[in-house]
Amino acid sequence: MARFELKLPKMGESVAEATITSWLKEVGETVELDEAIVEIATDKVDSEVPSEVEGTLVEILFEKDEVVAVGATIAIIETDGEDESSDNEETVVSSDSEISVEKSQIAEVEKTVEKANKVVATPVSKTSNTGKFYSPLVRNIAKTEGVSMEELETIAGSGKDGRVTKEDILLYIENRKSTPKTTAVPKQEIRVEKSIPKEVQKATPVSVNGGDEIVEMSRMGKLVAKHMVNSVQTSAHVQSFIEIDVTNIVKWRTKVKDAFFKREGEKLTFTPILMHAVATTIKKYPLINIAVDGEHIIKKKNINLGMAAALPDGNLIVPVIKNADQLNLVGMTKSVNDLATRARNNALKPDEIQGGTYTVTNVGSFGSVMGTPIINQPQVAILALGAIRKIPAVIETPEGDFIGIRQKMFVSHSYDHRVVNGALGGMFIKTLKETLEAWDVNQDF
Repeated sequence: MARFELKLPKMGESVAEATITSWLKEVGETVELDEAIVEIATDKVDSEVPSEVEGTLVEILFEKDEVVAVGATIAIIETDGEDESSDNEETVVSSDSEISVEKSQIAEVEKTVEKANKVVATPVSKTSNTGKFYSPLVRNIAKTEGVSMEELETIAGSGKDGRVTKEDILLYIENRKSTPKTTAVPKQEIRVEKSIPKEVQKATPVSVNGGDEIVEMSRMGKLVAKHMVNSVQTSAHVQSFIEIDVTNIVKWRTKVKDAFFKREGEKLTFTPILMHAVATTIKKYPLINIAVDGEHIIKKKNINLGMAAALPDGNLIVPVIKNADQLNLVGMTKSVNDLATRARNNALKPDEIQGGTYTVTNVGSFGSVMGTPIINQPQVAILALGAIRKIPAVIETPEGDFIGIRQKMFVSHSYDHRVVNGALGGMFIKTLKETLEAWDVNQDF
């Protein structure tokens, strides 16, 4: 029998650890190839870890709610076959002269190790005096940035059970760097003015009556709340609005949707049509597809469209369509439907919600006519699609103007006024309007 070590897989460049949320298999149970064994949660998304082999689960190395570093062994699976180590034992046969090491070499190695131990700084301990747990990633960041254990304990954690996440400590470090240093003042000149540190500021107390119910925010809810507040504090939000006549698109979709489903096996909704038009428009205005890093602007090479999707618990998640400008309408439809379905089933992978360069949210799916969305950092713009409505409108013809029924929608464009001015933000949605209103009702798909 061989023993296989199941390791926590890599889940994206920015994901260094995960929390065990539940074990789907118990010790002694049989495990099939690609069968899910454990559920994990990261700062990005929840997912499952499948087995890479068939066998029996003989050992679980981490309990529920423990934080595990990427690459660490989380379980042992016993499989049929011989252990690879047994084959090596027979081949490693050497004479005493080949395996012996000179005493001087050993002493030299010991001295080197002793010197290294003296140089290495003492890392932040895994737990504090108050019993708080800190993950290896958080401890390494604290050590690198010179954050002491006393400071670490003052940081309010947004992770599970109030744990400090990577985002928490990075935000703390950023705020600490931006806080101006004060010079020493003689004791007799000190004024009686005390400012409450940002970390200790408390929200306005909420009165709770006897019939009120107190419900703790979900882990995802806490992350979204923090992300939104951080975005408003970072970007200078400005909105532009435009009304688009999508009558031709509505007629065209009604005409081809059955044939589309028959040929492609996919439902054709308005979302992929609009997303395709957005990707085309971004290609014409690359300065919308940027990010801000301090005083530098990063022009993104790829157009990766984020698509806000609703989760079963009511929260939103933003899966990303990579290289969206390279997809035709069929490819866009398949990507949109696949990501939306897996978002509802909590089956997205961490890589699939990272790397977005521009985001689109469909507020019309909830009946809203328009909205003012918050920018998804570190992007600089986000588009909100309103509901499509039948309204009376003035129609211009060579014979004159008349009133008719048209299908129209509002589009809201939120952008970061630090780097996107009103002309660019307005021209972007004006071009999007022209693209959609010029839709050919006789075209194929």
